[in-house]
Amino acid sequence: MAPTQRDRAEAFRALHEGPPFLIPNPWDAGSAKVLATAGFEALATTSSGFAFTLGRSDGEVTLEEVCGHVANLVGAVEIPVAADLENGYGSAPEDAARAIAAAAEAGAVGGSIEDWEPAAGIYEPEPAAERIAAARETADSLDFPFTLTARAENHIRGNPDLDDTIARLLSYEEAGADVLYAPGLRMVEEIRAVCEAVDRPVNVLALGNLDFEEIVEAGAQRVSVGGALAWVAAAALADAATTIRSGDLSPLGASFDADSWLTS
Repeated sequence: MAPTQRDRAEAFRALHEGPPFLIPNPWDAGSAKVLATAGFEALATTSSGFAFTLGRSDGEVTLEEVCGHVANLVGAVEIPVAADLENGYGSAPEDAARAIAAAAEAGAVGGSIEDWEPAAGIYEPEPAAERIAAARETADSLDFPFTLTARAENHIRGNPDLDDTIARLLSYEEAGADVLYAPGLRMVEEIRAVCEAVDRPVNVLALGNLDFEEIVEAGAQRVSVGGALAWVAAAALADAATTIRSGDLSPLGASFDADSWLTS
């Protein structure tokens, strides 16, 4: 029998209370099945990777499209799926709340809300926290434990101020976030400072300069990869396309036993 949404939600919540874990980010149903077959215990969507599948840049996808994508991933695997909900597809607290409700309806058991948008830039701390509080209220209205992640975007949006990052994450913790996330932390010392300052599990984005053990030893509970796996796949495609365009068809001799990986 396939797991219910509550089953997946409780399994996802339990992961945040057990040993640190790595949560990879598929960009379509096929990559989700490969990752599930590889043995990962949960998945999270990537806004940039999904946008790429539509031929768009990050930030150019609608909530409705994201929810369709979430539903496809949830239907492809039996492990928990969380959603990258960007800024909630609107600047108001009500927008963040609406994004949580829509993602949950699509089958997600967790989701992240960030404090930045292209037009407004980084939100001021108070309205940013109000958005997390609204998302929390909606999450609490669901009939399963939805894991809410709050993201402080300043490190990747031109303001790598660690004190500001920590202050924002503390306010999001107070507003009800279950998990705290500041993409762009590159150094062990930065990760440790964040993890020691807060009382919620911390997600760290793997950037390739630190290995999993180094990130975990600094205090992280969860490690994600963002769009990186999508770019690994896209780079392989681009390299092969460049080669065959020159007339060398040797890359087409590569094999991939899809059936053995699409068994999740």
